Amino acid sequence: MQKDHIYADPLGHIQDFCFDSAVVDVFPDMIQRSVPGYQTIIQTIGKLTQRYQQADSNFYDLGCSLGAATLAMRRQITVPGCQVIGVDNSAAMVERCTSHLQAFRSDVPATVLLADIRDTAMENAAMVVSNFTLQFLAKEDRARLIERIYQALKPGGIFVLSEKIIETDQTTHELLIDLHHDFKRANGYSELEISQKRTALENVMRPDSLVEHKARLSAAGFQHISLWFQCFNFCSMVAIKAGGRQ
Repeated sequence: MQKDHIYADPLGHIQDFCFDSAVVDVFPDMIQRSVPGYQTIIQTIGKLTQRYQQADSNFYDLGCSLGAATLAMRRQITVPGCQVIGVDNSAAMVERCTSHLQAFRSDVPATVLLADIRDTAMENAAMVVSNFTLQFLAKEDRARLIERIYQALKPGGIFVLSEKIIETDQTTHELLIDLHHDFKRANGYSELEISQKRTALENVMRPDSLVEHKARLSAAGFQHISLWFQCFNFCSMVAIKAGGRQ
C-alpha cells in the first residue's frame, strides 16, 4: 500500500481536492488513515447484501472509487440473475477499479461506468450504496438523486448512505472535528498535512447535518431510516423501501 504524502510538503498554492491519479495511487492508505470505521462500513455492506439481496436485481455503488463496496456486494451475492454496477466520474478511479474487479473471479457480473451519478440511469435495484459521495455534490442536486435512488429500488430494497456530517450544535461540532484531527494525528498525519488537506477540501466537500439527511430520505419516500454507525463526524445510515421481505 503506497503511503499518502500528498500534503506532506508546504504548498504555495493549494488546489481544490480532486480524485486524480495521484490520489488514486494512495487512496487505500488515505481513506484508512482519514475515515474512522471505514472497514466496518465496508464489511457491514457485505452483511447487508446477504440480507437484502433479491434475485434478478441490480446492485449500485455510486461513487465507487476503487471498488471496495462494489467488491463487498459482489462477494456476498448468492442469488441468480444479479449484477453489480459501480459508477464514478474519475477516469483514474474507474481504470483502477476495473482492474481490481478483474483480479477477483466471480460468477456475478460487475461493470464500472465512467459517468456522473446524477445522470446515471438506475432501475430494478435491490441495493444502492453511496459511500462518502453525496457530500461532493452541489447541495441543490442531492434531493433529486435521493429521489431517483428511491424510485430505482425494488420493494424491500435498501440504500446505504455513508457521509461526513456536521453538528448543528457548535460546541459538539468543534469537539467532533478535534477528535477527528486527533485520529489523523494518531495515524501519522502531521499538522501541515491536516491543515493543507482541510483547505483543499473546503470548496469541494460540503457536509450536511444528520437532520438534513434524514429529512431528505423521508421526503423521497423512505419509511424505514436509521443511523447504524457513527464515529466522530463520520456516519452511515440505512434507508429501506417499504414492501418485500425485510
